[in-house]
Amino acid sequence: MAQILAPSTQWQMRLLKTSTFGSPVATKMRSPLVLKKNRKGAAKSSGKFRVLALSENSTVNRLEKLLNMDVSPYTDKIIAEYIWIGGSGIDMRSKSRTISKPVEHPSELPKWNYDGSSTGQAPGDDSEVILHPQAIFKDPFRGGNNILVICDAYTPAGEPIPTNKRARAAEIFSNKKVVDEVPWFGIEQEYTLLQQNVKWPLGWPVGGYPGPQGPYYCGAGADKSFGRDISDAHYKACLYAGINISGTNGEVMPGQWEYQVGPSVGIEAGDHIWGSRYILERITEQAGVVLSLDPKPIEGDWNGAGCHTNYSTKSMREEGGFEVIKKAILNLSLRHKEHISAYGEGNERRLTGKHETASIDTFSWGVANRGCSIRVGRDTEKNGKGYLEDRRPASNMDPYVVTSLLAETTILYEPTLEAEALAAQKIALKV
Repeated sequence: MAQILAPSTQWQMRLLKTSTFGSPVATKMRSPLVLKKNRKGAAKSSGKFRVLALSENSTVNRLEKLLNMDVSPYTDKIIAEYIWIGGSGIDMRSKSRTISKPVEHPSELPKWNYDGSSTGQAPGDDSEVILHPQAIFKDPFRGGNNILVICDAYTPAGEPIPTNKRARAAEIFSNKKVVDEVPWFGIEQEYTLLQQNVKWPLGWPVGGYPGPQGPYYCGAGADKSFGRDISDAHYKACLYAGINISGTNGEVMPGQWEYQVGPSVGIEAGDHIWGSRYILERITEQAGVVLSLDPKPIEGDWNGAGCHTNYSTKSMREEGGFEVIKKAILNLSLRHKEHISAYGEGNERRLTGKHETASIDTFSWGVANRGCSIRVGRDTEKNGKGYLEDRRPASNMDPYVVTSLLAETTILYEPTLEAEALAAQKIALKV
């Protein structure tokens, strides 16, 4: 597809006879992000994405060699990319620092700070925000011992800033009742790829529309699949980094994709989703393509983008677990408004009761029904144990909020017997 093969000047290649770049861009994208090590002492390429410019090939070569240089034979120092969530609650920020030696745990890393007035997270006269390292992943862009560091943000006094949702989630997941239930999450992150200059989906004619939905879901072919190289590059980069990515597929709307992360336990689910989102942002940056997590990027007869969250507890996975699942569904029905308000901005444009969604105003559940708020799989019903799928979260949801809220509602929340009875009657649920 033209949009992928040459989306921007970053990937444009001068295929002159004297060029040292003999392979097409698509081939480069399908290669692993990190090359095997050469013999010790030799500079090696640690990343497969070429940084290209519209200058002479010799200049491009020199820049590429520097970017891909392996410094490990010459120093024990590594580069740590500190990553945090910005003021919108969905944008991601990062900056780099040198660490004296390789590390294995976030506790080995120093706290850092940034200018919160430039991210909408602090006033100009008191702008310092403190970063606390919380999770480490291998850096698929720099390779070697370099790392990506997921951080959360605090005031200098040690209080979580308003956009730090991880701190509250960590409290819930450290509760003994929650710990004993070993909550598992499998999150389906949908996203849309947009052409950079026109903010229109990849593969769509500018200002126009492709054929109707139908052939695009899990489709193959230049007229059905737009952005596969980005999806595959992201898949491999996540595996390299240590993200618990479990699959990927093209989605119903052309230019839209999904990947799955999990099963992950507790707070780890949020760390891995945010880590995977950051990697995807970096890959689309290099591709000259815009990543959108808007829950309804195109109005009309087109599917929106969600972040379906599969969830189970130890009790749900054991014999008799289906009854526990039904009790959890009952609790979820009683807190429907609280969940909806926390499940992503603009979700009302997606949850219309059409395009495989339930109405945002009404809670519902069903077996194998993708038009419900909560779906239970056929195997779960048949086996009498398993998991539930919350189909309400939007693609731009905060995974720390959604996962901790599910745990809180289904494990810690204790409604009155009267409220339970009324809710069970309302949603036709026998518990």
